[in-house]
Amino acid sequence: MNSLARKIVGCVVFALPVAMVSALLFGSPATTQSASLRELYAGFPETWPAANWDDSISPEDRHELGLVPQMSFPEDNPYSKEKADLGRQLFWDPRMSASNAVACVSCHHPDLSFTDGKSVSQGHQLERSNRNAPTLVGVGFNKLFMWDGRAASLEAQALLPLSNAKEMHAQFEQVEQHINAIPEYAKQFKDIFGVDKVTLGEITKALATFQRTLVPGRSRFDAFIKGNKQALNDQELHGLHLYRTAARCINCHTGPLMTDQKFHNLGLSAFGRSREDLGRYTVTKDPKDVGAFKTPTLRNISRTGPYMHNGLFELEGILNIYNNGGVQPKPRNQAEIDNPLYPKNSPLLRQLQLSEQDKKDILAFLAALEEPRLRVNPPELPGQ
Repeated sequence: MNSLARKIVGCVVFALPVAMVSALLFGSPATTQSASLRELYAGFPETWPAANWDDSISPEDRHELGLVPQMSFPEDNPYSKEKADLGRQLFWDPRMSASNAVACVSCHHPDLSFTDGKSVSQGHQLERSNRNAPTLVGVGFNKLFMWDGRAASLEAQALLPLSNAKEMHAQFEQVEQHINAIPEYAKQFKDIFGVDKVTLGEITKALATFQRTLVPGRSRFDAFIKGNKQALNDQELHGLHLYRTAARCINCHTGPLMTDQKFHNLGLSAFGRSREDLGRYTVTKDPKDVGAFKTPTLRNISRTGPYMHNGLFELEGILNIYNNGGVQPKPRNQAEIDNPLYPKNSPLLRQLQLSEQDKKDILAFLAALEEPRLRVNPPELPGQ
């Protein structure tokens, strides 16, 4: 810097606040922070800064974010393209329902990332379900199924909406009769499973095989992990850092699927009210599970709203809930105080003190989990 330039800078420096002087001479704090974060996240996830794990999270449950693994198929239901194609037909076929008007795709449509975009789903004769339809993208990786985990396999899960009076309202015997009465279906099942008479066992295996083909992993975040460090902009990168540290998201939304596959109570059970939903407790009958619901995947989250088991929230509202340490309902009377089933919020919830900019940055990162849209044409259905 020559002498004239030093004099000019000296005059400017004298007139400006310290923070602005620092920005002029050394770069803005935001720029410096972004450069530092890019250095910290330059490698693969195992080299990233340590995540802010809660002390209660055991080491074996501390799974870093990463790339989605290859889908595995059960030994008793191995993959074949023919079986997946058959499952896709059944998924779109309204003849699986009592009214011949509701199919699996009615609540899990590919244009909506295999959700239905509604707070709670509508099924048989426009009956409203009690819960929000979660995405099926990545569902094959789940250990337990449904918001309360009442199904232990993807094959078993398929039976639940079929028989639910508010969803497909089907009688199992009628479903089998309908499928067996369609010659094209009967031939496909014969060729794939070697059966002369189709049963629910083969039907659910075909449906599950199709659903296991719905694997995520094509987001900009995945590109970032693979080495394209420009795939996330500065705001999204800061959101990723907050996700793993100050915002504590990684404690529940962990691993490549961004879910711990466990059940937590956020204070949304509406205990003792008209919309009460006791969640996991309805399955286990364990008082600790009152109001606990399964942690959903966050992959493609910006396209799978509305959110939570009751479908009453947008992402901004959910971030506010977490920032406040969850919803904190209070007992309304002595009976609720004395009730051993009165729900207790997850101890993982903390007041986070995130700024408005922090929340915007986290939302920006979550948007980077979007998958490119895939438009799926409905398959041709046999017998039509």
